[in-house]
Amino acid sequence: MRHGSIPGARGRVRPLTLLGEPVLSEMCRDVTDFGPELATLVEDLFATMYAADGVGLAANQIGVPLRVFVYDCPDDDDVRHLGHVVNPRLVEADGVVIRGPEGCLSLPGLEAGTERHDHAVVEGFTVKGEPVTVHGTGFFARCLQHECDHLEGGVYADHVTGWRKRRLERQIGRASWRRAAGTA
Repeated sequence: MRHGSIPGARGRVRPLTLLGEPVLSEMCRDVTDFGPELATLVEDLFATMYAADGVGLAANQIGVPLRVFVYDCPDDDDVRHLGHVVNPRLVEADGVVIRGPEGCLSLPGLEAGTERHDHAVVEGFTVKGEPVTVHGTGFFARCLQHECDHLEGGVYADHVTGWRKRRLERQIGRASWRRAAGTA
């Protein structure tokens, strides 16, 4: 494989946006320019996701309020799914609802049991403007729903309920990254 064909190989690792920063709670804008800046953004998203050991990353998680995300995520059968979606729309989220552990690079070190559908379909475009449809099951369906939530201004914590929600809120309040950012 050529060096340039590895996603993120030419990308720059950017700082992660953490919970509490306004860009994470705002609706992201549609991409209108499918030029070289978009290709650079996708490369940077991959580089940052890999550096942080993530399986998905939305553009607003690096401070860019555009509707773009990348993923390198297995499904429940350990099949690897690798790609990106520009201007994604979650067109299906159905099947069985499963509560499973979910974390986020914007809430480092935390996770909570979060309910998600075990099947999801996302439609959007590639960096070249070509239509793409991504089907996900199991853990990969969770990833697709999670990244689409980011672009709508949400995080997985918004889906957590009951005692899990109260525990997560306490953990967020005590998190070292919250105190370091002065948002405790």
